[in-house]
Amino acid sequence: MSAHRARRIFKALTVAALFTALLTACASRPRGVLQPVAASPSANHVEMLVATMRDRSDNPGEMFSGERAPKPAFAEITVSIPPANARKVGEVAWPRKLPPDPATEFATVKAEEVDRSAAEKWLSNSVRRSPDRSVLVFIHGFNNHFEDAVFRFAQIVHDSRAHSAPVLATWPSRGKLLAYGYDRESTNYTRNAVERLFQYLARDPEVREVSILAHSMGNVLALESLRQMAIRNDGLPAKFKNVMLAAPDVDVDVFRSQIEDMGKQRPQFTLFVSRDDRALAVSRRVWGDVARLGAIDPEQSPYKEELAANNITVIDLTKLNEGDRLHHTKFAESPEIVQLIGSRLSTGQSLSDSRLGLGDHIVAATAGAAHTVGTAAGLVVSAPAAIIDQNTRENYAHHVDALAGPVGQANPGTTYIDCSKQARVAQCSR
Repeated sequence: MSAHRARRIFKALTVAALFTALLTACASRPRGVLQPVAASPSANHVEMLVATMRDRSDNPGEMFSGERAPKPAFAEITVSIPPANARKVGEVAWPRKLPPDPATEFATVKAEEVDRSAAEKWLSNSVRRSPDRSVLVFIHGFNNHFEDAVFRFAQIVHDSRAHSAPVLATWPSRGKLLAYGYDRESTNYTRNAVERLFQYLARDPEVREVSILAHSMGNVLALESLRQMAIRNDGLPAKFKNVMLAAPDVDVDVFRSQIEDMGKQRPQFTLFVSRDDRALAVSRRVWGDVARLGAIDPEQSPYKEELAANNITVIDLTKLNEGDRLHHTKFAESPEIVQLIGSRLSTGQSLSDSRLGLGDHIVAATAGAAHTVGTAAGLVVSAPAAIIDQNTRENYAHHVDALAGPVGQANPGTTYIDCSKQARVAQCSR
């Protein structure tokens, strides 16, 4: 074995060790948590509207699957969140067994599919209750089951104390470790539906302000939908105030062109970056070694000058220790940051989950070793997941025959906030 190949295998083994610990922690979590249970008097409730291009699931506790539906569906969901003494801010207290205990765990107390007319009525009523007649749209990232997106958004809404009407725009993600390609194409599949949602919010006279929060691969969907809307309408509506890009798994060159296509009148963008984001580091290897937007150094050229020229706020989370071990969900799991999001939205200030993005690493480690799936490095990385995760076991056999295959070649104007432990009180809570 060549030294070059040995180094790649060693790197893959290092990542595999991390996967083993993470997957073991997630292995016992029950699925189907959206079956409604009785509410607890001590719990808090988050009501949300769901718009989705996911197909329906045969399991009532899952509600929607990861497959693609021919047309949008809508749902009204109420999530019960345990009191403050039962969980810390930023944490999704997943049920340890079913049915969940609403006094100590996240639970669903209402989950009903509704038609478009009922969805519009829910939105109208919710917007009227909002102090500033605002809407917050959340678009989740890669490797999310429907329930993952629902519980993560409920956590964000509750912990941020945002007063906007919450709308979850969820796209068909299979929630599988090796389904990165399928998920990526699903963002393209959902683009028209999300643009139609944005167009509806733009036309609705009761909605005075719209903010968008997207995470990871969900940023691809958010940005492409906004770009498409801007081209169609010759600009974006003034009521679209904030677009928050959390750990965006977006090619920096593509982002540059998307911003240009949106024109001069566009929302205030806020970019959450973390240079230690391991998911984005490996995604970069998948996509031709082009920097991912969520992992840039905003103080380095050309990013510093471009961010300033486009008036993009940057919040640097690199030095924060909160979040998953891949450093990919800091925006939602750091108490200071999630509350910063809510406080800025509630006061009208500008601001620009998800399950762990392990598939980013698995697919990327394979593509980094060669340009075809099924290399030795890819199999080494996938092995711990194949032991634990059923979905990985189903896919793993297809790659075994390739085990012995060859390894290929294979500016001052920027608003910049450093959210290190030392700076967070002064910078992040203002």
